[in-house]
Amino acid sequence: MVELRIVGSDDWTQWRTLRLAALGEAPYAFSSRLADWQGDGDTEGRWRSRLTDVPCNVVAELDAQPAGMVSATAPASGTTELISMWVAPFARGRGVGDALIGAVVGWAGSQSARRLVVRVMVGNTAAVALFRRHGFEDTGLVVENTDGSREAEVARELAAPAAG
Repeated sequence: MVELRIVGSDDWTQWRTLRLAALGEAPYAFSSRLADWQGDGDTEGRWRSRLTDVPCNVVAELDAQPAGMVSATAPASGTTELISMWVAPFARGRGVGDALIGAVVGWAGSQSARRLVVRVMVGNTAAVALFRRHGFEDTGLVVENTDGSREAEVARELAAPAAG
């Protein structure tokens, strides 16, 4: 069973552990690099700031083991961006990614977002397939990062808030 928990700045050590594992295990999936968050970049203050500056941060456990993470930005012009998603290898194909996306969709809707976007590294077919299952479609936008990697944007519309 997948269990989700919203985390904040006091949970920085758990977030740090998952984020460093993600950057180490799947460097192809992120525009951030493991080296950027180690050494001088690995400070309590930086981790706490990350969890404060980004308003939605969720961790997943599967069978009582840390299994994944996801974040989302505050809506801007009605759009929320899903960021920093990762599922541990042992948990892939077991509903963790679905649960994490569902958590962000629910949170974004509660924030009156009308659209949810995510950038996926070009070539990450597993991630693209996961997002497509959740109604995301290619927007045609491809961004080239400073390291030469490329990210394609996918998006989905969210249900309009119910009229009061």
